[in-house]
Amino acid sequence: MRLSKLGLLLLILSMLITGLGCALTNLPTLSPTPTATATPVPPTPTPLPPLVTPASGAVLDENTALLALQSRIIAVYKAASPAVVNITNRSYAYSIFGQIIPQEGSGSGFVYDTAGHIITNYHVIENAEELLVTFSTGKVYPAEVVGADAQNDLAVIRVDAGADLPAPIPLGTSSTLEVGQFVLAIGNPFGLEQTLTTGVISALGRVIESESGFIGEAIQTDAAINPGNSGGPLLDLDGRVVGVNTQIVSTGGDSAGIGFAVSADTVKRVVVELIARGYYPHPWVGADMVALTPSIADWFRKAGMNVPVDSGLLVLEVTRGGPAANAGIRGGTRIVRMGRYQVPVGGDIIVAADGQPIADMRAWTVYLETQKKIGDTVQVTILRDGQEQVVSVVLAEQPSGR
Repeated sequence: MRLSKLGLLLLILSMLITGLGCALTNLPTLSPTPTATATPVPPTPTPLPPLVTPASGAVLDENTALLALQSRIIAVYKAASPAVVNITNRSYAYSIFGQIIPQEGSGSGFVYDTAGHIITNYHVIENAEELLVTFSTGKVYPAEVVGADAQNDLAVIRVDAGADLPAPIPLGTSSTLEVGQFVLAIGNPFGLEQTLTTGVISALGRVIESESGFIGEAIQTDAAINPGNSGGPLLDLDGRVVGVNTQIVSTGGDSAGIGFAVSADTVKRVVVELIARGYYPHPWVGADMVALTPSIADWFRKAGMNVPVDSGLLVLEVTRGGPAANAGIRGGTRIVRMGRYQVPVGGDIIVAADGQPIADMRAWTVYLETQKKIGDTVQVTILRDGQEQVVSVVLAEQPSGR
């Protein structure tokens, strides 16, 4: 039997309601409370109307199901949108005649707690000389940067809005998300304030590139994300933030149905540190490495180095007194010329971490960032002179400027 598009939606809704019917009536508050500061706990979110739950064995008609979903989306928007803000990044340049030329960019963000902290993307506030936050009421407040992390493309700014500060949006969790789950994005695409787009989660666990590294556990969605949406919330039907919208894949610069959000679990981990320290302490091994490919590995073989694999990380140099050096990992022992570069060769080759194969810097970075923290021990498998061995590396905090 063929199902109409509405009939298929009805079936999906019925399955959703069966699993969530009771939970939707009493929404939990899942916001993190930074332990290192006295950041206020976000209040209980505005109650949302429950989806219509059919009696046991009953089937919702199409109109009832669609109206229930529509009502839910409207309720989430009404509850969350006052806390979604427009952020103006203002800097100044000078003409050849010495005249000041204001330059502006804009993005989105959302209120995190009652202390006026606002979460956004790092690239939204990067290089700002002045930050202005505009609320849905039209009121504008100056903001200060509390902390920023370029690698995870996250930042926290703060405004002193007093009684005008809207209720924060609670953070959810991304660990229980599923592909196909409905999500909503609210932001300011192309400067159009308070814009809502809807879609589903298209994929989970994506790895995307940031300005200074890689972001793991990213969420892919087909909810329209456009320039100006950056830093805005990706919400579930409970009105909780499951991600922070950050990037799109597009040949023309507009939405092509492939958008990405930093996962809520990453946000929880990073934002607490940004508020407490002003930066995020990344785990550090203390080694400069280059990723091997078949062609690069072949080049090193021609230079006289024993390279028995075509992937992995060749250690070029280790930092004296750093975690890698303390664990006995070795860097290059001689220098060879590679084009216009001089490259140390003869060092160890990292091929696995805690038994997980490591093929390139992306895999290495994502594993350390998502699975490890400072002080943890990583069992690193290395190849030295063609022989495999395992060494224990105790991760330290990455020094500033690295």
